[in-house]
Order: sequence, then C-alpha cells, then structure tokens
Amino acid sequence: MVNGTSHGSGRDLARNASHDSVGVSTSNDTYDHALGALLGLAIGDALGMPTQSMSHERISLEYGSTPIRSFVDASPNQPIAPNMKAGSVTDDTEQALLLAGQLMDGDGDLDIRQYAYALLNWEEDMKARGSLDLLGPSTKRALERFQAGMDVEQTGILGTTNGGAMRACPIGIANRPGPHLAETARRSSIVTHNTEQGIESTMLVAAAVSYGIDGADPEEAMLMACNYVAGYLAMSRFEGHALGHWSPKASVIARTRWAINWARNHTGDDAVDLYDHDMFGDQLRALIGTSVEANESVPAAFAIATRYAQRPYDALCVAANIGGDTDTIAAMTGAILGAAHGASAFPESLATTVQDVNDLDLATTADRLLALSGRNDA
Repeated sequence: MVNGTSHGSGRDLARNASHDSVGVSTSNDTYDHALGALLGLAIGDALGMPTQSMSHERISLEYGSTPIRSFVDASPNQPIAPNMKAGSVTDDTEQALLLAGQLMDGDGDLDIRQYAYALLNWEEDMKARGSLDLLGPSTKRALERFQAGMDVEQTGILGTTNGGAMRACPIGIANRPGPHLAETARRSSIVTHNTEQGIESTMLVAAAVSYGIDGADPEEAMLMACNYVAGYLAMSRFEGHALGHWSPKASVIARTRWAINWARNHTGDDAVDLYDHDMFGDQLRALIGTSVEANESVPAAFAIATRYAQRPYDALCVAANIGGDTDTIAAMTGAILGAAHGASAFPESLATTVQDVNDLDLATTADRLLALSGRNDA
C-alpha cells in the first residue's frame, strides 16, 4: 500500500461497483454501446495477451500457422505473460478499470495525485500475485520520479508510449465530446505521458469511444475524433497553451489520419478479397508499425478498425495476430468498435468468459460511467 492509502485494482473496482450507488436513466441503446466499449476493450486485450511483444513470425511458431481466433493459454515462451490462463486480461484492461474507478470516485473529475498512487498500488498488487505484467516503460519511469518527489507536471515529460491511450476508454464513456473530455484526457496523461504524443493519443481514443456511444458509425466516429483533437490542439496553440511537452517523434494525430485514409483504400468486399489479411498485416507493420509508441500503435488500431469497421470481431483477431503490442492494439480497436456497434458485436461466449476469468462486472461499470456523462440529461 503506497502513501498509507488503499486503492483497489482495476479488477476490484469493476467487481465492487454497485448499481445502488448511482441512478442511471440512459437509454438501453446508449448503455449497450457503453458496455460494448468495455467488452471490446477486455476481449481484445485477452485475445492479444498470449501474443504481446512477439513478432508475427514468432506468433505462428508458438501457436500454429492458423491465426488465433479465440482465447488461448499463453505459451511458456511468452515474454510478458508466460503460461497465463486463456481469457486473462492484461494491464490494458486492469488500468482502464482503475481509471474508471478514479473517475467514479471523483464524480467525473480526476485527482491526478490520487491516480498516481492508485497506479503504484496496482503494481504492488501485481507483484504480490507474481505477475510479470507490470507498469509500462513510460508509466514506470514517471511514477519512480513521482515517488522521488518530482513535481507531478514534470514526471511524464518523456512519456510518448501508449499507456494513456490504452486507459482512455472510460473517459469516453463518462464524457460526451466537449471540453471536459479533453481536459480529463489531458489530466489522465499528466503524471505518466505529459507529451504531445501521449495526450493526443489519449484524447483520440477517448473521443472515438464517445462519438461511437453517441451513435456515430465506426469510421465517422474515428474521423470526428481526429477533427475534435485537431481542433482542440489548434485552440490551445492559439491561446498560447502548450498541450504536453514537445518530442521530436512523429505526430499521433497526423499519422492516425494517414492510417485511416490508407486503410480506407483496402476496405470493402472487393478490397477484402483482393487485399487479404496477410498482405494488409505486412503493409501495416511496414508502413505504420505496431510498437508501444503511441504514434505507431494508435494509428495501427485506427487502421484496423477502419478496414474491419463492419467486422468487429475479425478486427480484434487481426490485431491479436499482427505482432508487436498486440494486446493494446486489440484493446483500443475493441473499445472503438464496441462503442460504435454495441455489446452484440462480440461473441457472447467470449464476453462471458472474459468476465468470469477476470472476475469483472463490466455492466455495472458501464452504468456508473454513463451516469457521469450527462447523456441521460440530453
């Protein structure tokens, strides 16, 4: 326990949330889309768990030449989660639910110091369980600086990876597109990913989820998210506010726009026949990349979600087999497509399994987050 305060893990927060604590009057359709976002996140994460940090070729050697299309146990040679049980989620879902709990505790606002302690306690809990699936490189470095007494505005100034984006789904459920969504995404990035890339990527995923819940189709939601983030960045620059620390690395928003347009050229029934999964994957790895860097993994997720916009489960399977940061790419892809399509986008058996294996109650979490969004007041 860090700082003498106990903060539950993401799993605990999802399990312990109570329907009685918040009254929700959102429409069943809106609720279905919010639940779909959380299910897509968790199912994508669990599908990508056994392949994370492995090359596409290594995945085939470890799990067979047939692509993974269901939950499987992690290989003993899995570099992050050896022998992990089929259907288990990783830090992506755990930390997203941890953030959800922080938002619910703060009535929609985020206390960033409390959030930092919650992340530290989460890692302590993981270590106690013997897990190797701990904090990512940017988050770990930033929290070490936080513990050493560094100002919270400075701890995350080197964080250009996707840790903020992987946790962003609850922000999109708890907020309609607007200033509060952007500010919450920014605040959630300050401690660990206080860079242009970290903040842009977090806003992008949160906004795409939010637009999907509000009824936009997947491609429309992603394009609107790009416009939303670009507009917010332009306004911030006009007002003289720096949105995150500068990094020489490529822009997430620019590369995501490019990735969406590139994927659109390989979408549709004819394109799917002519430009098969393997060719698409080869080109995605070569042109976009699938590393933990936000300016690779986020555009990769948006590209996959674009090409397979009407085939959400196929999208998650492609992401899980693509190589690189597969669990995070599949989790972000699932959150975006689940928000746009709803819970029925994914096999019911996998939705049940992922919640049973990880002791999750995503329905209650969706309910409570929606209560913060103001959608029931519209």
